[in-house]
Amino acid sequence: MEIKMTNEQYIKAIEMRRSRRTYMPHALDDTSMQAVKNMVDIVNKAAGVNFIFIEDGTAPFTLFTGKFSIIAVCGPDTERARIQCGYYGEMIVLECVYHGLGTCWVSGTYNENKVYEMIHLPKELRLYGVIVVGNVKDKLSIKEKTMYNVTHKQNKPYQKMFEVCDEKLPPYYEYAMKMVEKAPSAVNRRPVHFKYEKGIISGYVDEPYSDKSIDFGIAQLHFKLGAAAKGLKGEWDFTGRFCTEDNKVIKFPENFEEKGKESKNE
Repeated sequence: MEIKMTNEQYIKAIEMRRSRRTYMPHALDDTSMQAVKNMVDIVNKAAGVNFIFIEDGTAPFTLFTGKFSIIAVCGPDTERARIQCGYYGEMIVLECVYHGLGTCWVSGTYNENKVYEMIHLPKELRLYGVIVVGNVKDKLSIKEKTMYNVTHKQNKPYQKMFEVCDEKLPPYYEYAMKMVEKAPSAVNRRPVHFKYEKGIISGYVDEPYSDKSIDFGIAQLHFKLGAAAKGLKGEWDFTGRFCTEDNKVIKFPENFEEKGKESKNE
């Protein structure tokens, strides 16, 4: 498994990703396990969070089957740390998915006390949730299909995520929001409120000191990857605003083809 991926590969992983709950009876091989550990180390250094990799993560779960590892998603008790955990945790998820592994973000449906026993977390840090990682079959199990149909019965389109939208979204933001539609969130609630005012995208959640901020971080990554795929580079700032570079959209002038023909004839 590689660790560094291109934007195009991340987009492909977004299309591939499904929450998996049925895992193969054999654990990750040594190479895959080491790759995931390396990603955890990189994220901890880059984001100042405290992810903890557990090789055998089956004990705290009753609704999941098979053998799998887990990443305990931990950090300081701040809104920013929760957003960072969502953002960088989803990077790990997408990299695992692209390389053929199954994953699932989980909060609340596992034995939290057992996880705490496994990680010995300092009092100043919080356990926000876990990411399950393991080997899966290509096709969803019957249980997984049922869970998917239940949680996606009423999908929330991106248009309904906007609290304010003072003009039609440009194509690059439309595509970015379609990637947000594919972002995982607890019980598929999609809690981020977006605003589009005077050409600027921003977002927030109404309970920032909850796992809704995890969902916001995941949505931020999907949005950024979608925008970059359409030539718009930017970063989310601490206020929840998507800030673009000065050159904004990479595009050719309308008469580019005519100019190209002229230069060939000269």
